[in-house]
Amino acid sequence: MKKIILGALAIFGLLNTQAQDLPKIEFEQYKLKNGLTVLLHEDHSTPIVAVSVLYHVGSKNEDSLRTGFAHFFEHLMFEGSENIGRGEYMKLIQSNGGILNANTSFDRTFYFEILPSNQLELALWMEAERMAKLKVDSIGVETQRGVVKQELNQRIKNQPYGSVYNEIFAHAYKKHPYRWTPIGSPEYLDKAQLGEFMEFYKTFYVPNNAVLSISGDIDIEQTKKWIDKYFGSIPKGTNEIPRPNIVEPPMTKEVRDTIYDNIQLPAVIMAYHIPEQGTKDYYAIQMLNTLLSDGKSSRLHKSIVDKQEKAMVVASFPAALEDPGLAIIFSIASGGTDPKDLEEAINQEIEKVKNEPISDEEYQKLRNQIEAEFAEQNSRQESIAENLADYYVYFGDANLINTEINRYMEVTKEDIMNAAKKYFNKNNRVVLYYLPKPKGEEKAENTQEEKK
Repeated sequence: MKKIILGALAIFGLLNTQAQDLPKIEFEQYKLKNGLTVLLHEDHSTPIVAVSVLYHVGSKNEDSLRTGFAHFFEHLMFEGSENIGRGEYMKLIQSNGGILNANTSFDRTFYFEILPSNQLELALWMEAERMAKLKVDSIGVETQRGVVKQELNQRIKNQPYGSVYNEIFAHAYKKHPYRWTPIGSPEYLDKAQLGEFMEFYKTFYVPNNAVLSISGDIDIEQTKKWIDKYFGSIPKGTNEIPRPNIVEPPMTKEVRDTIYDNIQLPAVIMAYHIPEQGTKDYYAIQMLNTLLSDGKSSRLHKSIVDKQEKAMVVASFPAALEDPGLAIIFSIASGGTDPKDLEEAINQEIEKVKNEPISDEEYQKLRNQIEAEFAEQNSRQESIAENLADYYVYFGDANLINTEINRYMEVTKEDIMNAAKKYFNKNNRVVLYYLPKPKGEEKAENTQEEKK
């Protein structure tokens, strides 16, 4: 009966094509004379504040012979400044009841603190300190070289399937700087001289390449006074900020490879080229990925994990990037399953999306999932601060925090099918098989590690 009702509503144009009323995120936006963009959201529901600074620099802005600089600076920016002692940055925030962190992507570097709202001024002073007076010296550089190498070992070399991301992008891109990932290469960091790190800092970590976004229990007028006090005198950067304009050539045939890793179960990974975030097809791809693998009731999980029992896990997700990116399907085979059989099972589900109409009931469920996820993203102060900054940097419109959901709601069932046909085809993808290393090779490697 529910299916019949949904179908009738669609026929008569009564199936809502707009999102339900979601709480509006009110914010104020302005720019300082030095080019720093400021976004402020006032919310007194809890006595906390999230302070964030987004620098529009990621791994794609790096020299191909100096990869890893953006990620390296994610660490170096915690070293201290002229007025904050080495190693004191985290202690200052934590001793005042706060938490802090940072992350680096292909397109940006993002720093944030979450504090009791009476410590807002502290966070502003500290972010201004590292924007204007960061310690870029030999001690800090050498310290962080060691930290980054250790992280590389933990996340890539010593983690099962840890090299997947590196391998996917290295195989999928031949020209564009997305061909290397943010983790970078310790080889290039070792070669870099102190002067190169200082120049990178002067180029990218400047107010005219940054967005200060604050959300929470604030008084906007008082916050503006503090922002002017701590950030207003920081000089505008004078170096030209590199923005790569390389266009990756279209793929003309499937790329396949086999990677041997210290794993127990084989994995099958597929990566399809997709358009950049914000485009109409990108929203259709987002909904397609939700249809395929969002939750245990998704198509891939129900068919391949539950029914066929060919996989332990199947996940489908798009890499949301500023330039054209990838939609990635990652699957780990269940015990005894041949990777070829797992790949074929995934292919069959993709063909169904291309050729069989999505039911009204499944389509409405999909829309509900997208809407719920969108609402959840704006349910925490730290998420609001980050989303405001992202929307401004990538789209030039911070108000998409309120309206982007309508772009999803405009995606039709036909749009999803057409996107699958256009992008999820074999000549537009990379397929990687991850297989366990042969026993002898694994033992030899372990012996070499012990000698080290």
